[in-house]
Amino acid sequence: MNEAAAPAQTGPSFSEPLRRFLTAARSAGVRISSAESIDAMRAVDVIGFSDRTALRDSLSLVVAKSLEEKQIFDDCFDLYFQRSDFDRPKEPGWRQPPDADDGDENDQNGAEGQSGGPNAGNGIGGGKGGGNVAGDKLAAMLLADDRAALAQAMETAAEQIGLNKISFFTQTNLYTRRILERMGVRPVEREIEALRKDGGNPATSRADRLEAGRERLRDQVRDFVERHLALFAKGENEKYREEFLKQARLSNMDRRDLDRMRVIVRDIAKKLAEKYGRNRKKKNRGQLDTRKTIRRNMAWDSIPFITVWKQKKIDKPKVMVLCDVSGSVAAMSQFLLMFLYSMNEALSNIRSFAFAGNLIEISDILEHEQIEPAIAKILQQIGFGSSNYGNALLDFEEAYFPAVDSKTTVIILGDGRGNYNDPRTDIVMRLSERAKRLIWLNPEYRSSWGTGDSDMPRYSPYCHVATVCNTVRHLENVVTDLLKGSR
Repeated sequence: MNEAAAPAQTGPSFSEPLRRFLTAARSAGVRISSAESIDAMRAVDVIGFSDRTALRDSLSLVVAKSLEEKQIFDDCFDLYFQRSDFDRPKEPGWRQPPDADDGDENDQNGAEGQSGGPNAGNGIGGGKGGGNVAGDKLAAMLLADDRAALAQAMETAAEQIGLNKISFFTQTNLYTRRILERMGVRPVEREIEALRKDGGNPATSRADRLEAGRERLRDQVRDFVERHLALFAKGENEKYREEFLKQARLSNMDRRDLDRMRVIVRDIAKKLAEKYGRNRKKKNRGQLDTRKTIRRNMAWDSIPFITVWKQKKIDKPKVMVLCDVSGSVAAMSQFLLMFLYSMNEALSNIRSFAFAGNLIEISDILEHEQIEPAIAKILQQIGFGSSNYGNALLDFEEAYFPAVDSKTTVIILGDGRGNYNDPRTDIVMRLSERAKRLIWLNPEYRSSWGTGDSDMPRYSPYCHVATVCNTVRHLENVVTDLLKGSR
C-alpha cells in the first residue's frame, strides 16, 4: 500500500503548487530554465512541503544563480508560502455565546435549516429548503470559526477563478468578490438579510455572527488577493512599464524614470553584445574550401579525411560618435553615450566627441571614469550651450579627419539647428565620402526638419542614413543595424 501511494504524490496535484511558485518566481525576475524546473520538481519529491526551511534552501540552490536572484527568490518564497491569513487571534466579538454551542454543532453539519430552525423552508441556510450547498458550508465554517477550512476553501476558490492571472491593482476588488462568490457568500448574505427581517434574539445573534464572519473573511480574501498581485503581476507590470519607457521620448522622460532607463539601456546593450560580440567568425558549413581541404590532406594522398570549410570573418565596427550636447538634445546624448559604452564587447575603437559651439574628444573621460559621473562632467564642461554645427564640423575636420577611413561608421546625434550659422555642408560631404557610413540621428520629428534654423534638409542628402531617433527603442534599432552591417 505504501509503495502504491508514493507515486501518487508526484502527480499533477502534487506538482501544481510548485509550478505556480516557479511561475511567480519567473515573474519576479528569477531566470528558471526547463531543466531547472525539473530539478526543482525532483527536489520537492525528496523533501516535500512540510519543512519550509529545507524546501526554501533546496529550491534556492536549484534555481537561483546570483545574490540578486537569491534575494528575489527568498522574498518570493516567503510571500507565496505565507499562510497567516487566518492565524490572527480571535477577537472578542467572535466569542460564541454559551447557548450557541448546539446551534454551531448543527451548523457544522449543515442541518440547522433542515431541523425546523427559523429559516426552515424559506431557502436560506437549509438544504431541504432549496438552499445553496456552498452557502451552507460557508455559513457553518463562519459560525464555527473553522479557520483551516476557510483557508482551504479560499485557496480552492482562488485556483478555480484563475487568481494567478491578476495583472493590475484595479482588479483587486473584482477578484476578491469572485473568490467570495465562489466560496458561497451570496447565500450567506441572503440569510443575514432574512435573519434581520425575522428579528428575535436567536436570529439576531446568528445574523451578527455571520455578518462579523463575512466581514473578516472579506478582509482576509482581499489580503490574499493583494499578495497574489505582488507575486504574479510584478513581472508583467515591469514589462509593460519597460515597453512604455522604451518607446517614450527621452526629452519627455520623468526624472524618477531615469534610473530605470539606465538599467534598460544596459540590459539592451548586454543582449546585443552577447549576440554580436561572442563569435567573430561565422562558419558556413554549406561551402567547402576545396583548396585548403586538399592541402590539409596531402599526407593521405589528398583523400579528404579532414574537411576545411569557408569562414566568414565579422569585423567589429569602428565607430566615431559626434554628440550635440546643447540644451535641446543633451538628454538624448547621455543615453547614446551610455548605450555605446555599455557595448564594449561588441564594438571596438569607439571614439566619442561632444560639441555645442566647439568640439572636443571625450573618449578618455568615458573610458577612465564611471559612465554617470563621466557624462555629468562632460555636460559641465561643454554642454547646454548654443549649438554651432559649422564650427564643430570644422574642428572635427582639422583634428580628426585622418582617423576616418573606409571601415569607419560616423554617427552624428543632433537636431541640425545651428542658430543660422554657416552649416558647412561641404565638410559633411567630404566626411560621407571618406567614411563607410554616415548616420545622422535627429531627436526631432521629421515634420520639424527645415523649419526655423534647422539645416537638416541640407545635411541629409550626404548621409547614408538620416532618421528620427528620440527613444531607447530607436537607439536599439540603430545599433542593431550597425552591428548587423559590420563586416
